[in-house]
Amino acid sequence: MDRSQYAAIIEKRLREELERMRDEFREHTVQSCVIDHLLPEEEVVTIFKAFPDKDTMMLKKSLRENKYVAAQMNKYSSLLEEIVFAFQDPRVLKVIEEITGIHDMIPDEHLYAGGISLMAKDNFLNPHLDNSHDKNRQMYRVLNLLYYVTPDWREEFGGNLELWDNGPKESQRVITAKFNRLALMATHEKSWHSVSQVVVDRSRCCVSNYYFSAKPLEDHDYFHVTSFRGRPEQPVRDLVLQGDIALRQAVRTVFKKGIVENKHVYKKD
Repeated sequence: MDRSQYAAIIEKRLREELERMRDEFREHTVQSCVIDHLLPEEEVVTIFKAFPDKDTMMLKKSLRENKYVAAQMNKYSSLLEEIVFAFQDPRVLKVIEEITGIHDMIPDEHLYAGGISLMAKDNFLNPHLDNSHDKNRQMYRVLNLLYYVTPDWREEFGGNLELWDNGPKESQRVITAKFNRLALMATHEKSWHSVSQVVVDRSRCCVSNYYFSAKPLEDHDYFHVTSFRGRPEQPVRDLVLQGDIALRQAVRTVFKKGIVENKHVYKKD
């Protein structure tokens, strides 16, 4: 299939559960909803099998995170580029605006922090707020779209999305990275989220997109770097990461676009 064919199926499936998803999205501080059985199963298996070996992807490893990512989609199977950009089709964007109530959203053709990701055994993502803006610091990040494609994935395997509605020191909600599941999550100053550590020797694969807007979801302007914290059981790591936030925020106050090039973008030139 190409991106237009994928988009047609995605739009139809979203419209089938639009009202339920709309209600679900508004239930929590970190607004979110999911839909299962998004595409025909045989198509999703094909997408999963097209994922590259993790050693060909960018490893992001630190106290903050440990995962594999890729945004330079023309390096990999064309099928992956088609499914990534299917979520940027105007038909899909329109129905997602109806579900979320967030209007005038703009998909990111440069895949800043988007594209594909893979989490293998011991990979994780600590509680964090996503960078508030796009790569040029002109638009606000307002919505994450996470499409999970690993067959037979179970909650006890880890690699699941965790939403911290009351901040990173309280309990979290878990959205299992279930096969053929799309999760939508609003991004703003309170949208703390994480990914639990993978505990099995398998790869949890995800297709990621982020939508931006000229207006923030909050009622005021703001800016913050990607801000990681420790989990409740990690007090020392939490102190270190709070210092890391302060340092990187100070740097970006002086250097608006940062001092190191972010390589997690799709360079089409």
